[in-house]
Amino acid sequence: MILERLSIINYKNIKEATLTLSPKINCFIGHNGAGKTNVLDAVYFLSFCHSAQTTQDSLVIRHGEEFFMLEGAYNTSLSPLASQSSPLSIHCAMKRGAKKVFKHDKKAYQRLSEHIGLIPIVLISPADAYLIEGSSEERRKLMDVVIAQIDRTYIESLNRYNKALQQRNALLKMEDREPDPELMALWEEQMAREGEKIFAKRKDFVERIIPLFQEFYETISGGHEQVSLNYISHCQRGSLLEVIQRDRFKDRAVGYSLHGIHRDDLEILIDDHAMRREGSQGQQKTFVIALKLAMHHLLKNEDACPILLLDDIFDKLDSQRVEQIVRLVASDQFGQIFITDTNREHIDQILSHGNFDYQLFSVEDGEIHV
Repeated sequence: MILERLSIINYKNIKEATLTLSPKINCFIGHNGAGKTNVLDAVYFLSFCHSAQTTQDSLVIRHGEEFFMLEGAYNTSLSPLASQSSPLSIHCAMKRGAKKVFKHDKKAYQRLSEHIGLIPIVLISPADAYLIEGSSEERRKLMDVVIAQIDRTYIESLNRYNKALQQRNALLKMEDREPDPELMALWEEQMAREGEKIFAKRKDFVERIIPLFQEFYETISGGHEQVSLNYISHCQRGSLLEVIQRDRFKDRAVGYSLHGIHRDDLEILIDDHAMRREGSQGQQKTFVIALKLAMHHLLKNEDACPILLLDDIFDKLDSQRVEQIVRLVASDQFGQIFITDTNREHIDQILSHGNFDYQLFSVEDGEIHV
């Protein structure tokens, strides 16, 4: 998938920009706060129907303005993996106080979930540190973002599970009377049914991605340490319905559901120890980059190569690891790439590794220049 042209109006600090893009590498150079990340976030928004930095759409509208608009013109014919050409346009706009409108080739979506996966994308950014340092919710989101782009039914199962979880929790919080046991059983059955589907898909994702990301990590690190992932889920204890119902009394006491796939986690290990305790900042960042590159590989298929967004990824890495990442990014493993950096030297280093098409942009106070 290639984004050929990007139009931005009133998105964060960008008042207006229309960019003609390279099918290979697009570099955005500028100081911190200039707006480089906002360009990448606009590309992300066109794939996921929301910002990578906030779920509140009104926050992306430029201060003092009443609306924002994004438009992307894509072409799959330029992808080396594409079996056929299918140009498409994606349009998104929203006024303050109104719902956003998403259109695919000028036709509005009935449900935004229909759009997810159409334009596969992988973002690597400083916020990824939360995958290691943050709560299990961050790591579940990581799995969900990838699987949803591969499997359209995944979001539907996740939505049904979350609805059942919300309804069960509402019953558990009741103080004036005991919950209706039949209604409780109904929501528990839906949680178990959808939860086991989600578990199976998450388990398959983890099994497939482990060898890929270990290979990327070894390449970047020079094989100095061993890393792994361990998927943890209540579904591993047996029938999820039985697990949920077994501790209903405890759930009633605390007022929420203690068991289910909403408590799943990924244990992140380096040399068989927890990465968050034993890993240096450079090792943690290497882990995240290797994992995201493996996600890109997993999403790649005969008809689409995901767009790769690299936002300020070289900070806190030693020169050897930077060199290995540069070699990987400049290789033919990846399709279209967007890179931001404050350091022009990193960009020049990437561009010196190959004879490929590229476009350089300078960004200052929300203005983008070639």
